[in-house]
Amino acid sequence: MIAFDPADLSTELATALAAAKAAAEISRRYYAGNFSVRTKADRTPVTQADVECEQAIRDIILERFPEHGFYGEETGRTLADAEHLWLVDPIDGTKGFVRQYPFFSTQIALMHQTEIVLGVSCGTMMDELAWAEKNRGAYLNGEPLQVSRIDDPGQAALSTGNLRSLALSDGWPILGEIVAAADRIRGYGDFYHYHLLAAGKIDAVIESDVNILDIAALSVIVTEAGGVFTDLNGKPPGLDTRSVLAANPALHSKYLRRLAGVFG
Repeated sequence: MIAFDPADLSTELATALAAAKAAAEISRRYYAGNFSVRTKADRTPVTQADVECEQAIRDIILERFPEHGFYGEETGRTLADAEHLWLVDPIDGTKGFVRQYPFFSTQIALMHQTEIVLGVSCGTMMDELAWAEKNRGAYLNGEPLQVSRIDDPGQAALSTGNLRSLALSDGWPILGEIVAAADRIRGYGDFYHYHLLAAGKIDAVIESDVNILDIAALSVIVTEAGGVFTDLNGKPPGLDTRSVLAANPALHSKYLRRLAGVFG
């Protein structure tokens, strides 16, 4: 397990952490409910907090890396041909934020060519700041993260997130069998179950309806904590990822054998 040295932060990671902290100040200020809400074309809500958080993140990142591309939930994508692309969801869990659930977060990731190499996940109201960078380990509030070693599905703690499209697919009965065999089932959702997975407190996460901006940073955190993070067919995360199977290595391989090819 790699020890964290604050002096060893790369410029990219230091910038992402600064951007996440700036966004946290904004979202915390709005959390009490003093904000306007409108509905986007995809029927999802967006608030003043989403817009202001993304602008703050964008300003901090592009001031330091003007040659990088930026892909934000609210402002879209710039510099499509850039070698580096920042993937940002300023408030992941806006529906919960609007209803004052504490499970929203800020997600910031950096993709180099086609590989996600850096991630910061800030659970503002839960005081959880997780980060990871390729080959440098994963941390939560400065403490190193490590996935569990449980290899028996009958002893596993499994958390599920968005499952609507999986429920409509041939994979639903198989998920039912996985759930029935597990020791404990929860639905922590959003960023939180990935933090728990990376910390070894739960053992697997399954979701079928995500956006890459939701999970890009979390994929690096889980991977650098020793886990495996793919879609439900075993593909590594990319811009078109829509589902997640994340777990410690032993359980991931067992679940993937059951799920691959039956969804999407």
